[in-house]
Amino acid sequence: MRSAVRYVLAPALAIVLAIGGLAGALAQTDPLPSWNDGAPKRAITDFVARVTKQGGPDFVPAAERIATFDNDGTLWTERPFYFQLAFAIDRVRAMAPEHPDWQTRQPFKALLEKDTKALAATGEKGLLQIMAATHAGMTTDAFASSVRDWLASARHPRFNRHYDSLVYQPMLELLAYLRANGFKTFVVSGGGVEFMRPWMERVYGIPPEQVVGSSGVVKFDVRADGKPELIKEAGVEFIDDGPGKPVGINRFIGRRPIFAFGNSDGDLQMLQWTVAGSGARFAGIVHHTDAVREYAYDRDSKIGRLDKALDAASAGDWTVVDMKQDWNEVFPPLVAAGEVKR
Repeated sequence: MRSAVRYVLAPALAIVLAIGGLAGALAQTDPLPSWNDGAPKRAITDFVARVTKQGGPDFVPAAERIATFDNDGTLWTERPFYFQLAFAIDRVRAMAPEHPDWQTRQPFKALLEKDTKALAATGEKGLLQIMAATHAGMTTDAFASSVRDWLASARHPRFNRHYDSLVYQPMLELLAYLRANGFKTFVVSGGGVEFMRPWMERVYGIPPEQVVGSSGVVKFDVRADGKPELIKEAGVEFIDDGPGKPVGINRFIGRRPIFAFGNSDGDLQMLQWTVAGSGARFAGIVHHTDAVREYAYDRDSKIGRLDKALDAASAGDWTVVDMKQDWNEVFPPLVAAGEVKR
């Protein structure tokens, strides 16, 4: 009798185990596991399926699968202020002993005394002075080294994590997913290109030549020993923000993207430029709605304001990602040593 029962149940059990194994395999192959099932995730995967289907009406050749991403607030956190500014502030404090005049000269005096009100009063002029003092007068190689050193030691005031660990896990997955489907991914950011290039390949898998950003004046020089070098100067050459983003894309990439992601009004023109092309197009916005796991802000924010672009997203049927609702993870997990597990 027991043999007969086993004979009858064995095939059924095998089917159950097979289904379970298949379900597990499907779960493991989800390219976007940190994205909750919902409209944004479906919009992304549906778009990728359409443009990569050979012979389909929306098929796009691999060479034309260009995807552009803003950085601050789109790929990593931008609060309580842009991380490049945090870098510059730390550089001022480190360089202060070599500049005793900073103790009495604004905006450096306010910064060193942590007088936020006085620092704010110096406005954009003060910010430019800080950036010039900390970014200029050194070789591009020395500057890149200072950026890498800062990222290895500095920590975010709220999360107590290295700044380059405060990248968004769902967006890391999205970058990898796009590349696995023949896309070339670019960062197009208002941040300084010399600040971004030293670490983006390690963190995002995006090589330096695919990073477009604001740039300062750089001068070629030859040292006394005959070795050539590039020296960063104080002047601004190009601002890659707002209407500058489509200009930067045209100048440095040479193809209109078919896929673009931003998070603020500074990305509006890049998104408009993307969807204005012919054929299948995707425009996405990260909406910061999670004050517990990250930050919540939009229309009234002085950093990463999302106002006009949010209206444009609604009118144009763009994909708006609600961070609180659409992401089950925000940041990558940390391993025991405190480094990001990638």
